[in-house]
Amino acid sequence: MPSHSEPSLKAGLTALKQGDYQTAKAILEEILSSNSDRTAIIQAEIGLVVVYTRIGEVAAAIGLCETLIQNERPHVKEWAERSLEQIKKRYQNDDASTADVSGFIPWNNSSPVVESQQSQTEDAQMRERQDAENTNIEQTPARSLRVPTFGRSKTRGWLASAASTLGASVPKTSSLPIPPPPNSGTTVNQEKVKPPTIYWRQAGRAKVWQPLPKRGLKLLYLLQAGTCVALFWVIKTLLVSVMRFINDAFVKLPFLEPLQLLYRDPTSILVVLIFVLFCLSPWLLDRLLTKFYGQRELEKDILHRHSKETGRVLQRYCQQRGWRTPKLFVLPMTAPVALCYGHLPRTARIVVSQGLLEQLTNDEIATIYASQLGQIAHWDCAVMSLLLVVTIPIYQLYQLLGQWGDAKTQPIWRGIFSVLTSLVYGLWWLLTATGLWLSQLRLYWCDRVAAEVTGNPNALVRALLKMTIGIAGDVQKQEHTSWQLESLNLVIPVGYKQSLCLGSMAADITFESLLMWDCINPYRWWFVINNTHPLIGDRALRLCRIARLWHVDPELYLESQQPLRIKPQSFLLQIAPWLGIPLGVAFGGLIWLIWQTLFALKLLNLKWIYEDWNFIKGCMLIGFSIGVLLRINYFFSNIKPATVQTDDQLPNLLTNPASIPIDSIGVRFVGKLLGRRGTSNYLAQDLVLQSHTGLVKLHHISWLGQHVNPQELLGRQITVTGWLRRGATPWIDVQTLQTQGGKIVNSPHPIWSIVLAVAAEVWGAYILLRG
Repeated sequence: MPSHSEPSLKAGLTALKQGDYQTAKAILEEILSSNSDRTAIIQAEIGLVVVYTRIGEVAAAIGLCETLIQNERPHVKEWAERSLEQIKKRYQNDDASTADVSGFIPWNNSSPVVESQQSQTEDAQMRERQDAENTNIEQTPARSLRVPTFGRSKTRGWLASAASTLGASVPKTSSLPIPPPPNSGTTVNQEKVKPPTIYWRQAGRAKVWQPLPKRGLKLLYLLQAGTCVALFWVIKTLLVSVMRFINDAFVKLPFLEPLQLLYRDPTSILVVLIFVLFCLSPWLLDRLLTKFYGQRELEKDILHRHSKETGRVLQRYCQQRGWRTPKLFVLPMTAPVALCYGHLPRTARIVVSQGLLEQLTNDEIATIYASQLGQIAHWDCAVMSLLLVVTIPIYQLYQLLGQWGDAKTQPIWRGIFSVLTSLVYGLWWLLTATGLWLSQLRLYWCDRVAAEVTGNPNALVRALLKMTIGIAGDVQKQEHTSWQLESLNLVIPVGYKQSLCLGSMAADITFESLLMWDCINPYRWWFVINNTHPLIGDRALRLCRIARLWHVDPELYLESQQPLRIKPQSFLLQIAPWLGIPLGVAFGGLIWLIWQTLFALKLLNLKWIYEDWNFIKGCMLIGFSIGVLLRINYFFSNIKPATVQTDDQLPNLLTNPASIPIDSIGVRFVGKLLGRRGTSNYLAQDLVLQSHTGLVKLHHISWLGQHVNPQELLGRQITVTGWLRRGATPWIDVQTLQTQGGKIVNSPHPIWSIVLAVAAEVWGAYILLRG
């Protein structure tokens, strides 16, 4: 080869590596026209395929691939065939998915194979070919290209590098086709989503680390027992209420007699039934997840292809404890989720989604599996399995009723099914709520186990953040929250509600800014009480502290933040309705004392009132009513056009660590309305605004007799006016939804608050006067 060609080729490849595609194009095209060395020409053509693909000259890239297919070298021909297939799949098929550099991989239901992850797996695939362990991979716009050398064997290395750069390598899941979940009842939106560019610090792992200080598990075990008791109590209360309602109806109806069976105490039967469900939970969940979610066994070689470290972690951890390795399953979901179920270590199963395998790297996948092992070790997966066995069938009934309601054309039947669907959804939510506190607390212990087993808390931080990105991308792509995400939300590592804002705005603002509220707001713990998951910022902060303990730079710099001092008046107004309940009890006690004193002095005889302690209930209702009325003007302040905030300000509004929900921020956001369609969304529980800055959860309350339903606006461009609130999960209390054509949907939150306050006041006064 002439000596002058090598520097030019290196210069072109260097420009390509640095992302200077126009310079690389000019140099490599000059090599094709002026160089006579066959090897240099082949390498220049391969580089040009990458350049043309990156700058959008798809036809030129396809033409070069077709030329390379005619090459006599088998490795060149093989690479060109794979590249051509990948380019056509991505750019010429209208239904093809686009890879996301954040790690989110949209998935086409019509395709039997999920495309390989372009931005997260390039180095991993190279190192798998070199039989080395995959470590941290930096995600940058300019992909790493190896400078080519000459010769047949070294050309193969160049081809592998170029294939990784182009994203045209063999998909990681080529032997695992992903069909749509059975009975999904949803259509995946094929609209392309703009991929965010996210830069990861890629902080390292500990080479040698000391065990973390031991922590007592008494609180965790108490919560497990309390969850079982709460679940039993809720089921019994609901069952007894239904039995009494049926018998009361039979008594009032003519020619019917009450059923004596319904007067019996169902406690013993319920105890036996729940115990049987607990014992059979692993096998029942196998059937439920297979039938409704498309669960299938995850082959070890496929897991090994995605994450070699995971196999070593599972083997080492189980051998140390004398366990049998848990059964491994995979769900055909693009959203990255993981869960664990089973009541004993030998009956445990670990389930991950295909999206998790595709969107996370080798070490990140290993930390997620290690966290699931922590659930088995602490026995909390047994209680969560019982909750899943109880709640999944109810959620499936909710779906079925929604489908039946959608099939009806008569308004009266649609109305009936809407009410039934809402009642079943409320029942599912109530039963799920019994496991909220356990779901929160157990994740802290799981994170500690994952960090201690792998020595890599930074990888777990990245895994959690990438899961939020993937979940937000899934909601954005499907234009609603998938029923799989909602029904399994209680047991997955990251909640879908907390993922909406965090995952969708990750490319526009740093994670440290978005997570600051989770770390330093002094009242943050109060706003997580009704959440299924703990604050991600708090989890990341604890993991970063573990990294510092092991003398490793953390993935996020959250240590320097100090707790804020916020005036307590705002917080007292925030909790005024709930604070009014104990104050009402105290007021009732004071009344009782006064009445007793007056009776002793023979000044007033109200014994017929104060001996019946029902008057305490009346005082509690009055206290609650006063609290609502005190808060309402602050909670729903006037939205002034001069001070209203637009969606451009959303990232800045969410980074204020001192705000709490009562700090009402008047906003007017423009975006696309997302949500579930049909009678299953009759309560408007799934409404999300997709603006150009991110996703925000919407809280809407319908007005009686309203002719326009929010579901009529789904998928359309709308303007949302309301109050943005910063809590554990940000949301907007809607005032109005307006289309571009002028159609308006009102959401009278203040009016309903007044109605609630007046109703509680009247009821409480009635109890006091009636005695």
